[in-house]
Amino acid sequence: MPLEVLNTIGSVGTFLVIAATAVAAIIQLRHMRAANQLDAVLSLERDFRGHDLQEAFRYVQRELPFKLRDQEYRAELAAIGFIDERTHLEVKACNWFNEMGTLVKNQLVTEDAFMDLFSRLVINYWERLEPAIAVMRRQRGDVMYLDFEYLATRARAWLALHPHGTFPNGMQRAPLRDPWATEDARLLEDSKKPEDAARSGSAMHG
Repeated sequence: MPLEVLNTIGSVGTFLVIAATAVAAIIQLRHMRAANQLDAVLSLERDFRGHDLQEAFRYVQRELPFKLRDQEYRAELAAIGFIDERTHLEVKACNWFNEMGTLVKNQLVTEDAFMDLFSRLVINYWERLEPAIAVMRRQRGDVMYLDFEYLATRARAWLALHPHGTFPNGMQRAPLRDPWATEDARLLEDSKKPEDAARSGSAMHG
């Protein structure tokens, strides 16, 4: 067999070996990245379920709107320096969402995976925490909780593309029974009647 042919065969063989090695490396990197993504998402889920963060969320929902009516409380948020998380639990929630925004922005967690789990939660808590963040930004500037703001903006965009979630197209949804719907609607209507009567009485006296 001529030497040129042997050289050509050798070159082709070397190329195939290199190509196969490259493909194997890419596949391995993808598997590693998928595993890392899974670990990251599971870690976020564990943090979210943790007692401290759940307590902070409860505080934001139930107490923060009333606390923010207090000028001294707002002054503590506005002042440059340390904010005591023991009395300002909203800071814990802000910090968590800001850290999540940093991870998503830098693609350390895939946006789709995060938004599938937390998009509505992000928007809900941005709207609840926005007044407190506005107070904290008075002297600190717009950089305060910038990545939380980024996360909320991306969450709105993601939900605009997936208004009904990510349930696969063409797949039949499971029927959902609500055996108490009629009873609860009636009870809700009954609970409104005293309020309506009080409003009517006030209007008549007015």
